[in-house]
Amino acid sequence: MDDFANKTIVITGASAGVGAACARAFAAADANLVLAARGGEALQAICAELSSQTKVVGHRMDVADLEACDALLAAAETAYGAVHVLVNNAGMHERGSLESISARAVADMVDINLRAPLYLSAAVIPLMQRAGEGAIVMVGSLAGLSPLAGAATYSGTKAGLRAFSFALADELASSSIQMGIVSPGPIDTGFIMADIDSVEDIVFSQPMSSPEEVADAVLDLARSKRIEIAMPGLSGKLSTLGYNFPVLRRRLRPLLYALGRKNKRKYRRAQPSSPME
Repeated sequence: MDDFANKTIVITGASAGVGAACARAFAAADANLVLAARGGEALQAICAELSSQTKVVGHRMDVADLEACDALLAAAETAYGAVHVLVNNAGMHERGSLESISARAVADMVDINLRAPLYLSAAVIPLMQRAGEGAIVMVGSLAGLSPLAGAATYSGTKAGLRAFSFALADELASSSIQMGIVSPGPIDTGFIMADIDSVEDIVFSQPMSSPEEVADAVLDLARSKRIEIAMPGLSGKLSTLGYNFPVLRRRLRPLLYALGRKNKRKYRRAQPSSPME
């Protein structure tokens, strides 16, 4: 799919960060948008922003609600007659060691980060088959390649998302439906920066990507036969190396934590309203 003009794009978690950046990128490509998010005010804002460029439908929902997922896809097909691209971007991260967070938060992360994108992917395939082509793109994380202490559930859900993506890509290889996953490291959004003190120091040992860079990767995956884009490139290679050689990852961890603490102080000082260490 090398041309998104008049194609229907469904994006979850579309009201801010990577989801909003994806919406802007697809709007610039003249696609028709169905934007889903929980926050009504922010959702209305991004829909209003892009309505002068292209057709936009906002759909307020919680992806943990499977009936709402069905309604989202039905609304997209009703509005535009077909669904061509699904971007599974909605995510949740309750930070901290497993013993410090509630069991309900663990279940919520599994529902939002893993169950919902798997369900939406299964539900959208018949719609894409009717459309004659399609692409499903997951927004994963380098945490799915290199599991993080203090993010056990989040890492587990992103690892599951990655395994699912690779397996489904093989299943769809002979079809007209593309399957891909973008696995970024830290992204300069409120998802991390608004809660910087609770983010593990090691996260900041890797360069940050912008939401726009991740959105560009999402569009690249939707229009190509690539299965994964891990970014930044060097961080992806290091994460893969650490995944294949856990002993090496453990030995490098003190150095990465030290580098992350140093970078974290820089990021905190760059926030005017945040106290300096």
